[in-house]
Amino acid sequence: MSLEPQDVVARTRRWLERAVIGLNLCPFAGSVYRQDRIRYVVSNASDEAAVLGELVTELRRLHEADSASVETTLLILPAALVDFLDFNDFLAVAESVVAKLGLEGELQVASFHPGYRFAGTLPDDPGNATNRSPYPTLHLLRERSISRAVDAYVGIEEIGERNAETLRRLGNEGWARLWQEPTKD
Repeated sequence: MSLEPQDVVARTRRWLERAVIGLNLCPFAGSVYRQDRIRYVVSNASDEAAVLGELVTELRRLHEADSASVETTLLILPAALVDFLDFNDFLAVAESVVAKLGLEGELQVASFHPGYRFAGTLPDDPGNATNRSPYPTLHLLRERSISRAVDAYVGIEEIGERNAETLRRLGNEGWARLWQEPTKD
């Protein structure tokens, strides 16, 4: 598996197209994706300290950016926090950084990881795939965008359970098929 930045972004975009948007796991992602307002940042970090520095930079950059150009940022970590428990522990650090920068109520951090596992589930539970991405990824979001989406979307509270049901119906084999390239005759 290549860790060249363009390949990392291509795999991430394919995940967005096939899973997040294709399976409608996030009903708000499609328009931002089609409008090309997602900033993809491939990190060279290999340890938490370096990730922390990049997170601070990207939070500031998103806060200062015009939302008409950049609505959200995916900070992709192909060489850092590869262990899910380490990644999960780092999320508390990420939340504290948002607070220390005075950005609470403006920005928040969502998380995706190839080994994502919801509390109380088995590792192979297909429902875990709702938050599984090709690489550890910190998704930096504008809270006003989330508020607008929540206000406009009927049934917001059912998205998580609907996603888990969709993925359980798809199953682990179906999830794996999403990543296969079509064969050419």
